[in-house]
Amino acid sequence: MILVIGATGLLGMEVCRALRQRGEEVRALVRSAASEKATQLASEGMKLADGDLKDPESLVHASRGVSAVISTASSTFSRQTGDSIETVDRLGQRNAVDAARSVGVSRFVFVTIPGEMKFPSPLTTAKREVEQHLVQSGLPYTILRANWFMEVWLSPALGFDYPNHQATVYGTGSNPVSFVSYKDVAKSAVEAVDLAAAENRVVDVCGPEPVSQLDAVRIFERAASRDFARQHIAEETLHENRRRATDPLELTVASLMLDYAAGNVADPAELLRIVLLQLTTVGDYANYAMAARR
Repeated sequence: MILVIGATGLLGMEVCRALRQRGEEVRALVRSAASEKATQLASEGMKLADGDLKDPESLVHASRGVSAVISTASSTFSRQTGDSIETVDRLGQRNAVDAARSVGVSRFVFVTIPGEMKFPSPLTTAKREVEQHLVQSGLPYTILRANWFMEVWLSPALGFDYPNHQATVYGTGSNPVSFVSYKDVAKSAVEAVDLAAAENRVVDVCGPEPVSQLDAVRIFERAASRDFARQHIAEETLHENRRRATDPLELTVASLMLDYAAGNVADPAELLRIVLLQLTTVGDYANYAMAARR
């Protein structure tokens, strides 16, 4: 049995499905078994466990009897009352590590943000603190530093409006990013739960090649067989947004935008030495996205 924390999120649901496809029993931590996503998980064979990262006792209960924990939870883009970077991403994830340690879980897989973030933020501080707490806990661990999800950052939600052939570009758009598919991150997390080569390792999970935002626009233009209208948000504007941030979430979002504009390149070599995986390219994603639209 494997416990998935963050099971109702984009990545967490994919982790649950990948585990089931591998024949694993899955316990999905949910805050409401009656929610639409929880109902969907149950219909796909997941066992539901009521719990909350802000409730340490619920985490201990959910962790009993499982061989591994995979935690993908974050409050950055989806939150409920009482959720914050402090309560979820820092204290809540620490609670999850402590609960797993208290019941003797044999592997804790923590999916976190990319390495080498250039602009400090409350989220970066929280994630790095949890990484350190996990390393010092004595639990066998795998820390997966996932690069920028192509399905999120190259999507209409963040201005990459490929259905309407428009793209918002942050900064110059020329700095390379090792975009990764969240599905590849899920596969990596699933493999990491019992691979000896992944034990007590910090691994970058990234795409096969760096691609700049402008390159991504051109890749989508080829897939769509037409040009995209482009709108640039100047780097000066991004810095000003960060200076004007009034709360931890605003500061985090503004910092993430600057980090995205600055680019982030990682090497998939270590990941591919550990996990047998055919990494998704931005071209693969573009072809799929445009074909699905047609």
